Amino acid sequence: MALHGREAELKELGELVDGPEDRSGVVLRGEAGIGKSALVAETAAAASVAGLRVLRTAGAEAERNLAYAGLHRLLHPVRAGVAELPAPQRDALRTALGLADVGEPSAYLVGLAALTLLAEEAAAKPLLLVAEDVHWLDRESADVLAFVARRIETEPIVLVATLREGTPSPLLDAGLAPMVLDRLGADEAADLLDAVAPHLAPAVRTRLLTEAAGHPLALTELPLGLADFDGLDPVLPLTERLERTFTARVTGLPAATRMALLVAALNETTALAETLVATAWVLRTDTVEPEIFTPAVEARLVELSAGAVTFRHPLMRSAIPAAATPAERRRAHLALVEALRDQPDRRAWHQAAATAGPDEIVAGELDRAAERARYRGGAGAAIAALEQAARLSEQPGHRTERLLKAAELAVESGRRETAERLVRAANPVGKQHRATASRLLSEFEDGVREDPARVAELAVTAEAVAAEGETAAALRILWSAAMRCFWTEPGGAARKALLDVADRLPVADDDPRVVAVTAYVAPFERGDLVLRRLKKLAGETGADPEVDRYLGSAALQVGAFDLAARFSAAAAPGLRAQGRLGLLPRALAVQAWSRVRLGDLAAAVPVAAEAARFARETGQPFMYGLATAVQAEIAALRGDHKQARSLAAEAERAGLAAGARPVLATVQLTRGLANLSEGRFDDAFADLRRLLDPADPAYQLALRAYCVAELTEAAVRCGQTDALRDILAELEPLAKRTPSPALHLGLRYARAVLDPCDERFAEALRADLTGWPAERGRVHLAFGEWLRRQRRVVESRTHLRTARETFDALGMTAWAERARAELRGAGESSPNRGPDAREKLTPHELSIAQLAADGLTNREIGQRLYLSHRTVGTHLHRIFPKLGVSSRADLAGTLKTLEG
Repeated sequence: MALHGREAELKELGELVDGPEDRSGVVLRGEAGIGKSALVAETAAAASVAGLRVLRTAGAEAERNLAYAGLHRLLHPVRAGVAELPAPQRDALRTALGLADVGEPSAYLVGLAALTLLAEEAAAKPLLLVAEDVHWLDRESADVLAFVARRIETEPIVLVATLREGTPSPLLDAGLAPMVLDRLGADEAADLLDAVAPHLAPAVRTRLLTEAAGHPLALTELPLGLADFDGLDPVLPLTERLERTFTARVTGLPAATRMALLVAALNETTALAETLVATAWVLRTDTVEPEIFTPAVEARLVELSAGAVTFRHPLMRSAIPAAATPAERRRAHLALVEALRDQPDRRAWHQAAATAGPDEIVAGELDRAAERARYRGGAGAAIAALEQAARLSEQPGHRTERLLKAAELAVESGRRETAERLVRAANPVGKQHRATASRLLSEFEDGVREDPARVAELAVTAEAVAAEGETAAALRILWSAAMRCFWTEPGGAARKALLDVADRLPVADDDPRVVAVTAYVAPFERGDLVLRRLKKLAGETGADPEVDRYLGSAALQVGAFDLAARFSAAAAPGLRAQGRLGLLPRALAVQAWSRVRLGDLAAAVPVAAEAARFARETGQPFMYGLATAVQAEIAALRGDHKQARSLAAEAERAGLAAGARPVLATVQLTRGLANLSEGRFDDAFADLRRLLDPADPAYQLALRAYCVAELTEAAVRCGQTDALRDILAELEPLAKRTPSPALHLGLRYARAVLDPCDERFAEALRADLTGWPAERGRVHLAFGEWLRRQRRVVESRTHLRTARETFDALGMTAWAERARAELRGAGESSPNRGPDAREKLTPHELSIAQLAADGLTNREIGQRLYLSHRTVGTHLHRIFPKLGVSSRADLAGTLKTLEG
């Protein structure tokens, strides 16, 4: 009867289960009691008949603070397959589920392990995953389900989740199709009521239809409480009215049954044995039999099955504790404390619930529960435990420390609002606590949305913390401040203040954190020093991905794009293996930005796409904007100007939200490149000149100096040579202070093009252009163009031919066509360039193809890209025909030929 009027929704769910095509599942949204569970139950039953295996989990309000509780329930039937997982995934999943103690797992490795396990099970028999009441799932389980949902489009797996309307969940952004359940129409509501209660008096029937207003649960449950119906307050919300109806049913039950129901409602699980043991403790008897629930079963409040006691609806479960007295609830919680002696985490929470005032012993139990949750990767559970421990703290200092520790975990897990709330609640007084609070509140989005004046404040804070002997904490504050110098512009005084503090820290000069801070704060003044240290450290990559990431960022700042690409590429595998997907898009974005500047578009395409994907998934809008801007630049260099402008506009929207200067600088560079290749040189010069205007939001202190070649080309072609000379006069002094490769290459090119002669072009070509093929091609093209204009046609052909071959190999279509046009003018024809086979692949496919060509197995590729190995196989089946190959060996040969 509960499905009355839901035929259309049931049909849609049935079609999804029968053939999901490109949809990985659905989120059913609606108010409490609207019929979500009934619809899912019918769908699951039909799926079982159709041959699918159904795995279930459900959120419970009492379990929200138990990390991975929902995932444990979902995977329990397939737990035997955990032993067959790759070791890092197996260890992560077993630790998360409390089955092993192998080190703190990454949430993303846990997600990958769950995905791999489910994909293996689905290969034997298609799966329907059912997750009910996901608004009550613990955050860690919800995150894993969202991770899985984003990656099962090619697997025989369907996920159906139910969510109470108006509540947040990670699953809302996981690519699942939305389905909203509304209340029943008048006719369907009347039919349902007549089916439930066919002999109602007309006046009562009319009143019930009016009060229920099409709500299915109300239509089926309110008639059972007709004796109390006339006394219900007509202004109460329907949910509260239903809860009162359920409470009225409880009131008439025997006292022992009422206590058993209260214990069951407060228990996190449905385990009947636990509830019976706790109930016996409350009733002061040795044992209690399941028959104690018989009156509640007859009242249609609970169901008993296979060792479980289950409430027929969550509203019934929540109504019972709400109607109990505080003393009754305390006794029930203490009873569960006694029943759960072998489960310290659950026990600690019940101890806390039974404690009204400060109690340091119970607070200590919660501290230990928080540490265990953190160790299993359960940041949400750890935060909740620390917050509860703070409430029970006997000393103000202990309370502050616990709240700040919780705030630190919130920062690490990307929960900005939670972190801000916790810091405010901590009300730090001492110098160290204030410094910690200041640092925590400034770590989100690298402080992009904050006033740039905050950088000077952070310098003062770092100095104060360093004076207390907390060097590591001071370095963290300095790094946080240095990142602001990248995204925003705090001014020279603030930069100098940061540099002064960094110089005084008692750490080694080649400490990667100090090198990175110095590069971000003073890319030109200290460029020589930073480059010398980077070259010294270049032979030590791979030991620590965090160190490599720092050094890659430092190299980008000082214009050593070859080193930036090398360090960031070395960082990526370690970050993947550790499951640090929050840091991975940062390393990938630096790698992609640098590869594009070097002209290595083939390598940059999949890296930029992956950076954008992970930045979006991990909630980093400005990193997503930067990665998208890099994708736009690639499109411009390839001559796909429509795509370039579309991606640039998308990146600009992300960057303009708070003036993220590197994003906006890359957007302007993209527009300048597109206009250059289309012959709109005035527009190109205007676009690129913005990067050098300190008043423009696209101005970025370091990046402004690394587009000199493009700016020169635009200026010369649109007759803005005087303006260009003024710009070069500003940049030349910087070149005397730093050996920045990008700056010096750009200036040598500018000198040759602005005042051309053989010696200047020869000087530009004599520079060390190893690893800088785009710059070499650009010089050859400009030299050949100038030689042809000097009527030295034969000499020009050599340079133009080299430029054409270089740009063809790099996929820089617009520049290759310019070289072809110049060669035609010099009397030499060029072969038409066929489409690069790699351009037939999506960035995602190209990434998989390159890894397969390197000899990685499907499973290894899946571990690298956080996909199931079966999804990798599906992609390879699509890739082979696109490239005209039939084996991995052919694939490797094809890609190697293209790279050559």
